[in-house]
Amino acid sequence: MDRRSYRITDAGSLNNLVLTTEKIGAPSEDEVSVSVKAIGLNFADVFTIFGLYKAAPKRDFIPGLEFSGVVTDCGKNVSDLSAGDRVMGSIRFGSYTTHLNIDRRYVTEIPEGWTYEEGAAFIVQALTAYYALIPLGNITKNQTVLIHSAAGGVGIYANRIAKKFSAFTIGTIGRPNKAALLKSEGYDAVIVRDSEFRKALAEKLDGRKLDLVLDAVGGRVQKESFDFLSTTGRLVAYGLSQFASPGKRPNYFKLAVNFLRMPRYQTLTLIESNKSVLGFNLIWLYDRVDLLKTMLDEIQSFQLAKPYVGMTFPFEKLKDAVTAFQSGNTTGKVVVTVN
Repeated sequence: MDRRSYRITDAGSLNNLVLTTEKIGAPSEDEVSVSVKAIGLNFADVFTIFGLYKAAPKRDFIPGLEFSGVVTDCGKNVSDLSAGDRVMGSIRFGSYTTHLNIDRRYVTEIPEGWTYEEGAAFIVQALTAYYALIPLGNITKNQTVLIHSAAGGVGIYANRIAKKFSAFTIGTIGRPNKAALLKSEGYDAVIVRDSEFRKALAEKLDGRKLDLVLDAVGGRVQKESFDFLSTTGRLVAYGLSQFASPGKRPNYFKLAVNFLRMPRYQTLTLIESNKSVLGFNLIWLYDRVDLLKTMLDEIQSFQLAKPYVGMTFPFEKLKDAVTAFQSGNTTGKVVVTVN
């Protein structure tokens, strides 16, 4: 059958993301075919399109990490799903399309009452927040947690999970108009990341120890956050949104400046201060599907609220969706819908 897909001819520019029509075959014996209904956007998509994501191909590939849709066909070894089932899934690039074949292990049924848009907004965000807080962050009861990019999909789920541990959560945002969303999500304090960030963080902590920082921004605020960490505190970095500047292609001068301004952590300083800096890239989980499924089961045991979808775009406007996502003006998850 035919499918429509956004392909990257050569990574490096959004202009090289081209809508094509191509053939797709039947699923293999361990795969399911999915008619895609919604696509979730992530910062990794922007880095992939710009050619800045090391794990991604550099040419002739379909970007995108997550999707939801309807099963249309099953390989002969798939017995627990059938045509018509509503599913959500993650893929190691390839979700910017109307139809795809994928190993059955990478999809799960959409919870009852969730829309396709909400299904496409869950897996990457929830896994990122969970992995940062629990396996790496080692969060325990009543700790204080600082969450950067708090109004994004990961930030919202990070707060929800942290609240399961009765954490005092401080969320940071780049724009004041996002503060109301954070308050509605139950954040205890909100900081706008401006030149007075250090002073504002001291005020919001109000004598509390800072136990854990989740950072997807980088730069000065990351270093200042590290400085406030208490003994045995942990900073978990899972992204660098400052490198995903607005525009059709990377601003290499700005990239160079931001690179030179990245915090450097000396081993001796870490030992003497008894603090930790940890980093991870969620794509590594894709090859460890059993661990991925275990984590998803644990996340679902928290009985978290459904994802917050902040903005949707039609499939034909996918490049506009990427541009809006880059801008930093969006909240929650940006989702592309497929008719």
